[in-house]
Amino acid sequence: MKRAARACRVCQPFFDHSCRPIIRGTPASAIRIISQAPGATAHALDEPFRDPSGARLRAWMGLSEAEFYDEDVVAITPMGLCYPGHHKGGDKPPRRECAPLWQGRCDAALGGVRLTLLIGAHAQRWGLGDRAQKTLTETVSQWRKHPARLAALPHPSGRNNFWLARNPWFENDVLPVLRKRIRNILENPV
Repeated sequence: MKRAARACRVCQPFFDHSCRPIIRGTPASAIRIISQAPGATAHALDEPFRDPSGARLRAWMGLSEAEFYDEDVVAITPMGLCYPGHHKGGDKPPRRECAPLWQGRCDAALGGVRLTLLIGAHAQRWGLGDRAQKTLTETVSQWRKHPARLAALPHPSGRNNFWLARNPWFENDVLPVLRKRIRNILENPV
């Protein structure tokens, strides 16, 4: 599945740059991250979260860099596998063609996943369906009501510093529980 996904060029007609699908994971991956789409740095390096947002995400998860980049530990299957391009001060949303084409295949290939992190509103709407609220804040604040195998998070980008400052409950209440869940999964393999 990963080889086929990395060879995908379905969205090429919509980009002014080359498709470079970024996907990670193995059937043994215990944790899955579904984020929006790779950013420009990930596109250039062909590796996700090798930037300050990745450092923040690893800290949120309580993972070392080695743990995070061990594909038997963490799978990364963004809603859009390719960098969608830049628009008006941020990245464009993921292409609509991508998630319906690849997320089900990822579900089937990643049978060992015990916890999926839904990062951002696009991933939350996909993963939570009707349980996703109107806003990201409302969705994340309902964290206790989500299925045990799912966790909704904001994007760890520095652009969300204002959101984090306005919502201290996220770092105070959600992250300690998330770290404990992740550590429990890693210390108690199935």
